[in-house]
Amino acid sequence: MWTKTHTIVSKDVTGQQMWKLFSDVNNWHKWDDGIEYASIDGKFEQGNSFILKPKGGPKVKIELVEAVAGKKFVDLTRFPLAKMYGTHTFEETSEGLRMTTTMKVEGPLGFLWKKLVAEKIANGLPTEMVAQARYASIL
Repeated sequence: MWTKTHTIVSKDVTGQQMWKLFSDVNNWHKWDDGIEYASIDGKFEQGNSFILKPKGGPKVKIELVEAVAGKKFVDLTRFPLAKMYGTHTFEETSEGLRMTTTMKVEGPLGFLWKKLVAEKIANGLPTEMVAQARYASIL
């Protein structure tokens, strides 16, 4: 199993604003330059799934395995013989909103999917999380 976590703190955004940003899956392309589109039918809630089409890559189905409005969501992408989880938490603190994203890959071919997909996502987190907070603060 492989994991990588990144945390930022911002006084410019709330957990509810971050939730609004992420739960509006159909508009992710407006703030994420790395995707062509994302599409969800129904609500951003546990048990539902959405399609994400990264630029230069195949579309993937992502399941929401946990969703607590304004606080946390966990997504799951299934690959052949591996699973990738993204855990996104939003915690209000006296210093501001603490946003943490943890990427985890497990399974017999986890090493392969870590190299092909997860490391690129994890390495982009420092820049992307700041951009997400900036975009969410104007919602």
